[in-house]
Amino acid sequence: MTATPLGILDLVPISTGSGAAEAIRNSTDLARQAERLGYTRFWFAEHHLNPGVAGSSPAVLLALTAAATSTIRLGSGAVQMGHRTALSVVEEFGLLDAVHPGRFDLGLGRSGGVPREPRQVPAEGSRASQVVDGRTPNGLLIPPKFDVRPLLGSPRFALQKKLLAQPGAQPQDYDELVGDVLALIAGTYTSAEGEEAHVIPGEGAALQIWVLGSSGGESAEVAGERGLRFGANYHVAPASVLQAVDAYRAAFKPSADLDRPYVTVSADVVVAPHEDEARELAAGYGAWVRSIRTAEGAIQFPTPRQAHQRVWTDADRALVQDRVDTQFTGTPTQVADQLERLRDATGADELLITTITHDHADRVRSYELLAQEWASR
Repeated sequence: MTATPLGILDLVPISTGSGAAEAIRNSTDLARQAERLGYTRFWFAEHHLNPGVAGSSPAVLLALTAAATSTIRLGSGAVQMGHRTALSVVEEFGLLDAVHPGRFDLGLGRSGGVPREPRQVPAEGSRASQVVDGRTPNGLLIPPKFDVRPLLGSPRFALQKKLLAQPGAQPQDYDELVGDVLALIAGTYTSAEGEEAHVIPGEGAALQIWVLGSSGGESAEVAGERGLRFGANYHVAPASVLQAVDAYRAAFKPSADLDRPYVTVSADVVVAPHEDEARELAAGYGAWVRSIRTAEGAIQFPTPRQAHQRVWTDADRALVQDRVDTQFTGTPTQVADQLERLRDATGADELLITTITHDHADRVRSYELLAQEWASR
């Protein structure tokens, strides 16, 4: 029997023919089902200006979900800190912890720019250095890297940054920002002028702090140097997941909260009783990823029929190939085998599962089938 916990990362997806209210109700129900099925965590991602995603405010969603559940850990995966202050985040999560103490994970994301390259090349014997012809020694696919710069340079991305930030505001240095979050929670914050700040509620909150990152750059290094838990994104950036975990572990310094590196790794998953059915349920995934990578904003998730009617160009296929190829789709046995391969290749302590299908019942069933299979190993 595997001892590796499974968690869920939810985007609050809106399907075609539906709306935000139904998507929120579905995600709340999914959290209840996840608690019943034994999932360890249920996290909400933060996204903006996406017609097909209702997850714009993790803290608000967490408040709704906490009221509908009782034991499962809840968290942000992640709060986008590029347009936030440490105080605003600690106040929000302090309020949550005051009402539902000890249940929340505060996941911090860097956001807002091109990921910084690792300061060091992978050391000999590191996980990234062992990839040959796009495969790890145990066969996990590590595809070519997707160039995110055209997306970040798009007018739509510029509009999002403009609407999220105050005019003329500059994001704080990320390491300093994480340090301020930690100090405010610990009650040790003092300004350069010697003024203390005490956040009530927030100070002393029983929050588990995570840093999430898609590369081996700043986020991984900050998480390691500060002795925090780290979330690596195979489902967003499969090409750099090994660099991310390598950089985090290389930078890790024990803290009062954590004496060794601790990693969760995300994966896109669709499970059904039969492989053909799972692939049919996942048919809309490519179009959904394409809408994000063209800066259109995530579209409402299409039905399989709508997905099959879409006309694809070679350029479209190339744009989403890495994500489609690294989505784990199939029977419970097939998907669990792939997840074990991901766990072993990355050395993950936990895995974080994202599943999007058009129909809510199919999404719940996918998680249920996976939980049953995983518990039997």
